[in-house]
Amino acid sequence: MAKIATLDELRQIYKPARGRPVDKQLGHIDPHGKRFIELSPFLVIASSGPGGRADASPRGEEPGFVHVLDAHTLAIPDRPGNNRLDTMENILKSPEVGLIFLIPGVNETYRVNGWAEIRDDDDLRERFEVHAKRPAAVIVVQVRETFLHCAKALMRSHLWEHEARHTDRPIPTMGEMIREQTNNPEPPESTEEMIRRYKKVLY
Repeated sequence: MAKIATLDELRQIYKPARGRPVDKQLGHIDPHGKRFIELSPFLVIASSGPGGRADASPRGEEPGFVHVLDAHTLAIPDRPGNNRLDTMENILKSPEVGLIFLIPGVNETYRVNGWAEIRDDDDLRERFEVHAKRPAAVIVVQVRETFLHCAKALMRSHLWEHEARHTDRPIPTMGEMIREQTNNPEPPESTEEMIRRYKKVLY
């Protein structure tokens, strides 16, 4: 196995991108991108912290939970989580982020890259109020580039196909796995107990 260490070495095995893969890149959110975001209940946000440490974190809610403020700005509510704040701390150190939006049943994805900041403006938080609860903060992204990503990855993974779904859980429960990872002698939390606990703190 030979390590590829330079751009020239990389381009010896990959052809340059030409045509549609390059032409589709935009510097703003167009009407198609806006509609994609409005229909998306799930995204992954990638960020990097000190020393280039990379991180990717899921965000999910009802479709439209991300608001397109204008063609160059979008806002993501930060709902209650585990308080690790990996993404938030990374943004404070390095504001560059990458987003991938998904729509269930659609094999294409929508990608947004830009600069993020964390806001706690009352009027901004009010936009995202659910069940009389507002997010503690909102991630606002200034858009640098956007593009639709082709369907090949999701087609290869069969992600949305019913036949690809496991009828029985193929891995231990979250509680069982964490119990083993942490050598915790306490009985593991069941999936039903975890779901009941999560439902109390979703917002």
